[in-house]
Amino acid sequence: MSILGLMRWGVVATVAALSAACSIMPASGPNQDAVRSSEAGSEESLPYALIKVNPEVERVLASFAPRLTDSATQAFKRAPTEIRFGIGDVVSVTIFEAAAGGLFIPIEAGVRPGNYVTIPNQNVDNNGFISVPYAGAIRAKGRTPAEVQQAIVESLKNRAIEPQAVVTLVEQRTSLISVLGEVNAPSRFPANAAGERMLDAITRAGGPKGQGFDTWVMLERGGRRTTIPFGQLVYEPTNNIYIQPNDTIYVYREPQTFVAFGASGAQGQFNFDAWRISLAEGVAKAGGLNDSAADPAAVFLYRGESREVAEQLGVDTRRFPGPVVPVIYNVNFRDPSSYFMATKFQVRNKDVVYISNAQSVESAKIMQYIRLVTATVNDPIVAAANATTLRAAIKTAP
Repeated sequence: MSILGLMRWGVVATVAALSAACSIMPASGPNQDAVRSSEAGSEESLPYALIKVNPEVERVLASFAPRLTDSATQAFKRAPTEIRFGIGDVVSVTIFEAAAGGLFIPIEAGVRPGNYVTIPNQNVDNNGFISVPYAGAIRAKGRTPAEVQQAIVESLKNRAIEPQAVVTLVEQRTSLISVLGEVNAPSRFPANAAGERMLDAITRAGGPKGQGFDTWVMLERGGRRTTIPFGQLVYEPTNNIYIQPNDTIYVYREPQTFVAFGASGAQGQFNFDAWRISLAEGVAKAGGLNDSAADPAAVFLYRGESREVAEQLGVDTRRFPGPVVPVIYNVNFRDPSSYFMATKFQVRNKDVVYISNAQSVESAKIMQYIRLVTATVNDPIVAAANATTLRAAIKTAP
């Protein structure tokens, strides 16, 4: 092949390398243009919504933060209820009469300090009743002490002298609260008639074993469950709701993590080490932005949001079939005000933070690739030219 032919082949190879370099260059992930172009949707790409973070987006996300007092959990908002008898509870009944000589108090008992008689303690039977002499079976299950007292008086008022009754709970065996899991003293204890909140119950079980920032609390009531970070019980008192008889509280540890990729100082999985962190703290945990590679305008956070949240954020959810909508949040750190928003935008468990390379970095990679290709092509051309020059010099030598 002639030198001219080699040069033509070199030009063709260089052009081909330039056209292919963008797709074959090594990279840590998509650049900003690729994220925005794929958001429009294509047959090969999973559809997602791209949302720029602003104060309105932060307001919507804050309104959907997990809380025990959300409208969806009205069953967990009740005030403390009265203790009601259940099967197996041990009950004491004392009956008073206004004067001696009645149904329970003999005539000679007039010298006693009080005209009353105490019935031996008894359990609420399997049918939910207790037995009171001359009154028969009195239903106790599901009733408060005051309601049982009134039922006894109604049964005796035509036979005893102005009867009055006092019913007390001697041993509570049904209105119990269970606290299990990562607490120092898992136990099952009677509900407090005065009412107590979730933190009170956890304290009665010895408190959580860990520091609390990676601890979660699950409350089960009436076949329904809700879960919340332990930190929200402490720092947001509205979540510290009243517990009810027969509630079950399960405390467990689940470290919250996020992963960071791209042009950050470090890549990998990172623990929150707190009950919640902001996007600014998350980026800092990952080593911040790489000064020689990162595009500050291309900081992305990947997350799945519920359809309700996505609709509130202005996303057209008709092209997303499932209940979870893939969302990519974009923060532009070239804008000084974005750092304020990043301190309020909360990272959630299993989020993905991705920082794209700057376009200049990609261009430098391409130029380096082209230089390598052209150098590979030019080397034989230069060698051939040198050989031709050498032969010509030999021929013209005297």
